[in-house]
Amino acid sequence: MKRLVVALVSATSLLVSVAAFAQSTSTPAATPAAAPAQESTSTAPVPGAKRAACQSAAKALKGQERHDQMQLCMAQAHLDCLKQAIDQKIVGPQRKDFVKSCAS
Repeated sequence: MKRLVVALVSATSLLVSVAAFAQSTSTPAATPAAAPAQESTSTAPVPGAKRAACQSAAKALKGQERHDQMQLCMAQAHLDCLKQAIDQKIVGPQRKDFVKSCAS
């Protein structure tokens, strides 16, 4: 049962990262003249969506396993957001703000 849940969470993380990558590669081509600050506001994901996805993925688990799964899922979400910011060439304080708003 644990392996099924871990496989399901892994597949969900993979799908989220593929969707984020697809979104990040199509957005800059559509708006090449946009400034980095404008890109971060126009492509910012819904706040709390990734956290809610992690909570629903860890819902079936209990105790330490649930805590560990939440930490792993949120770390993966943070990494996905950082990759998205790098792909969009967001730098400086805007990158920090983008990753923080994206992952939370």
